[in-house]
Amino acid sequence: MMMKSKIIKTFAFAALAGASTSYSMAAEFSFDRPGAGFGTGITPVGRLAWEQGLPSAAYQESTDAAGLKSKNLTLNGDMLLRTGLAQGLELQLGWQGPAWSKTKAGGRSMEEDGLGDVSIGLKKAIDLDDEQLSMAILAEAVLATGNDGFSNEDDIYSLSSAVAYNYSDLLQTSITMRYEVQNSDWAVSAIPTIEYKIAGKLSGYSEFVFRKAESEDQEYSLGTGLMYAVNERMQLDASVGVDLNGKDKGYQSGLGVSYLF
Repeated sequence: MMMKSKIIKTFAFAALAGASTSYSMAAEFSFDRPGAGFGTGITPVGRLAWEQGLPSAAYQESTDAAGLKSKNLTLNGDMLLRTGLAQGLELQLGWQGPAWSKTKAGGRSMEEDGLGDVSIGLKKAIDLDDEQLSMAILAEAVLATGNDGFSNEDDIYSLSSAVAYNYSDLLQTSITMRYEVQNSDWAVSAIPTIEYKIAGKLSGYSEFVFRKAESEDQEYSLGTGLMYAVNERMQLDASVGVDLNGKDKGYQSGLGVSYLF
């Protein structure tokens, strides 16, 4: 418990560091859906952003040492609430939502349903004094409050950074770095992303996800998606992704809606 307390204090300090920094050059507000990375925009003070999965889906195929193949499909209605606490600082409250899964193995099928974990985070914009370059850091705790089969089982504490560069109104690149600890085991993720405007209110993104957990093999995945700006306050999104981890197959997809109150 003492170790977790120190980790939380460290992350909180890092997220609040530089609170007196000018926010004039920070990125404009943007939704964090979809994708594994996050944007550098901060929710304005007194406003609330609601980002909702409708739902998100994950499909996995794996084969054990005995040659038994199993297939699993999981659906969940993940949700994220973001609100501005101060200029350049926002509070995030997340929930992996209600979930349902179906597993087939050895000619048998099993269905389960339950609730996922909750999360709390602080996101801080960092002024780089550059009109095209923006940065933000996110300190987050994912609390293992969900039901069996839909929970991470142990709390996860993470510190992430995102840096974005606007080449033009049509093209932006960014990279998210995430460092996390779960039950004293560390993991690091790197997520380079490119975002591009397609036509009118329609834009897209593509990302590559690299993750290395302690005592585990490296993991790779690709993701892409579309975003449609209904207006200045509402966005619709759709995304797909594929795991690139050897013989096992893994796919993700999702639909979502985001609204700024």
